Amino acid sequence: MKRKRLTKTIGRLVLWTVVLVAAFAWFFTGIRQVSRELAEQGKIKLENAIRRSAVACYAAEGAYPPDVDYLIEHYGLSVDESRYIVHYDIFAENLMPDITVLDNVQ
Repeated sequence: MKRKRLTKTIGRLVLWTVVLVAAFAWFFTGIRQVSRELAEQGKIKLENAIRRSAVACYAAEGAYPPDVDYLIEHYGLSVDESRYIVHYDIFAENLMPDITVLDNVQ
């Protein structure tokens, strides 16, 4: 009788442990997914901000800026260089530059 009860108790304990581990795994997977989505949104927002600043520069000065540093200095753009790498490739002053924002993986 006692042995049966002990086996039942151990079985329940194992079941609850498995359920708890699964719940923690699900929770941390969700947090990781939300974190990835926020990072992706941050890249998109930065790319859009750079594009808007470049267009504002073109409207005000008649030419797209030569680089991102110009936008930072003259148009108040802010770039977290520890988080993002900005690829800004300008072909001509009157053509929209190619703007790409990447994660700065260190």
